[in-house]
Amino acid sequence: MLYIRNLIYWLVLVLITPPMFILILPSALIPKGANYVGRAWALVLVWLLKNIVGLTYRVEGRENIPARPSIICSKHQSGWETLAFQEIFPLHVFVAKRELFKIPFFGWGLKLANTIGIDRSNRTQANRQLMEQGLARKKEGFWITIFPEGTRLPPGSRGKYKLGGARMAQMFEMDLLPVALNSGEFWPKNSFWKYPGEITVVIGKPVAYNSGTPEEVMAQCESWIEAQQPRIGGREPFAAPKAV
Repeated sequence: MLYIRNLIYWLVLVLITPPMFILILPSALIPKGANYVGRAWALVLVWLLKNIVGLTYRVEGRENIPARPSIICSKHQSGWETLAFQEIFPLHVFVAKRELFKIPFFGWGLKLANTIGIDRSNRTQANRQLMEQGLARKKEGFWITIFPEGTRLPPGSRGKYKLGGARMAQMFEMDLLPVALNSGEFWPKNSFWKYPGEITVVIGKPVAYNSGTPEEVMAQCESWIEAQQPRIGGREPFAAPKAV
């Protein structure tokens, strides 16, 4: 059944993505139009994951989502959060590597939806792109989502938290909203298979952009996120080994 459910998910994804991209083209002429179409595409896939694959989720801390646009600072374990965050949070744009823009339909849609694309091979240029494009997105009224470790990491792993999100927060006067999750335990990186179960997403209280230096602000996010991970981790089928 897992095999059949995953095939249905992928089949629907392949079938709906080209026409959704065609719909994005005229919608891009309307402010935020491409983003609303992209959100609709993501919500269809989230529905399939819930009702076909059996991959659901629960959220702790919804009350911590502020009314004013903020920078979502999240753990990154799988492709799931790039879809489900469209259902959990207000309309937002992601910070992503520019190479994704080359992917047919999906990447082109990201570009049209004003995703903040950075060149990770050039640190100086990446920082400039982050600030310039991020400021433009803020002026347009978007929230911004950043994965401070820079890439998807398997459950139980911890990368270096980069300071770009904290620098954006202080430059744009937007608070950081820390998010912990365990999606990689059900959707492993680069895996064709998605496994049934319940993902846990935990949203912390906003970290004020003016609560310290960029290093101190990011350290607050990192400390909170990493403190949550052991509590929500340890679920099958791809949980990290428990420390003895």
